[in-house]
Amino acid sequence: MNGGQAPLEILKVIKKLEIGPVKVERKRFIAPYKVVQNHQVFETELIYSYEENVFDPAEPASRHLANMIAAQVAMNYGLFCEEIVFHGEFGAADQKFIEDMTENTANEIYVMKFLEPNPFLVGDAKNLRVEKREKYSQARLEFTYTSTEYFQSWDSQTEQYAILSSGGKDSLLSFALMDELGYETHPIFGNESGRHWFTALNAFRHFKANIPNTARVWMNSDRVFAWMLRHLPFVRQDFASVRADIYPIRLWTVAVFLFGVLPLLRKRGIGNLLIGDEYDSTWTGAFQGIPHYEGLYDQSRYFDDALTLYFQHNKWGIHQFSILRPLSEMLILRILVSRYPALQAHQVSCHAAHKQGERIHPCGKCEKCRRIIGMLTAFGADATRCGYTTEQIASCLDALAIKSIHQEAEGIAQLLHMLVEQGKIELSEQQRETLQSHPEILNMRFHPENSPIDYLPDAIRKPLLQIFLQYAIGGLQWREGQWHDVKL
Repeated sequence: MNGGQAPLEILKVIKKLEIGPVKVERKRFIAPYKVVQNHQVFETELIYSYEENVFDPAEPASRHLANMIAAQVAMNYGLFCEEIVFHGEFGAADQKFIEDMTENTANEIYVMKFLEPNPFLVGDAKNLRVEKREKYSQARLEFTYTSTEYFQSWDSQTEQYAILSSGGKDSLLSFALMDELGYETHPIFGNESGRHWFTALNAFRHFKANIPNTARVWMNSDRVFAWMLRHLPFVRQDFASVRADIYPIRLWTVAVFLFGVLPLLRKRGIGNLLIGDEYDSTWTGAFQGIPHYEGLYDQSRYFDDALTLYFQHNKWGIHQFSILRPLSEMLILRILVSRYPALQAHQVSCHAAHKQGERIHPCGKCEKCRRIIGMLTAFGADATRCGYTTEQIASCLDALAIKSIHQEAEGIAQLLHMLVEQGKIELSEQQRETLQSHPEILNMRFHPENSPIDYLPDAIRKPLLQIFLQYAIGGLQWREGQWHDVKL
């Protein structure tokens, strides 16, 4: 297998990937993407479009921001290219950020997409042997123009909050909490051109009609991702027909949306960017000695810290974080459905949502649907309110006993324990013997890495914790290898 070739060498299949130069208009930008492969040149365009003027084409700062947005998709392909060329204005902080994140993403993709099972792979790439390297990106990065002309401070206000919104439970709860606390909130939705937008559509329509400051950014990044897959011969070319709960290759995804909302933050002077990530999205691990972040780096606290530091270097004055870090997924949904039921009715958390009449409905079959139905049922909530049928609810509950879900192991055990106690599902005798409750899942958890006790800003920490305590058993702090009660 692979002959004498190093494992990663068979993945280096693109001679050159070029991005830009970006064409900037007042409400959109267009970024050429060019692949040079097998003595041929292939081209497409990445487009971001806004519903209001956000750029000045004659302004270096506008072009710089558009360049950084356009670069994010390309940062998934360091493992596969000999060279990646970024055309346009990039400063030293930009180049360092792109280099670091391209390397980290190559590491994550190698472990999570090639060393772990991946139904999208074909050929030798399905059975790569482990190769420990100092660096995993194989691409030489080139920046054609370096400038510091655009480094001007943004007028960012610390009392304003943008919510990176998707229609899922995390962004809905983040908005609801900050709105209840009386802060000026700006729900901003990333509208990919494909079916991914279905998950956000119910919530977006509600917000657009009822919530001031709601905004949407349209982007065709999903088309560019699919176009790039056509240039990776080790990916099944019928990838669109494969039903799976993962993307074929990419792992630098959140930033594609996150950078896209920055022009609106700049224009509106918003100093805080909230993303909806919970306790169990910050993990580190190792695969046969290769360190990684379980494929969740762009949902982790490390990602928040890195982005905030980058924003500060560029004098943008934006603090990125999640107000949900002390909470498990179960607690997030409990607070949302209990405290804000009218908003929860617009939730769609599904890998294959579809349109039925004027409303988007979840498929009721995928892993996310099993998870959401299980949690809502455990809390005594009515899952039909957010689009599930009684038949789908019954089917998903039956499937929970035999199919896995993507949640921390303790969270899965606690969910099954609650459902068994309530007589909602049946487990085998062997499953029941090994099943244990994990009440820490229903507590706020403060961990020095995942969720430090001082992670939330002082101004909002106390009121948020007071709300959380109405639904959590209490608070726990990780010390000396175990959980201890903490008084809040």
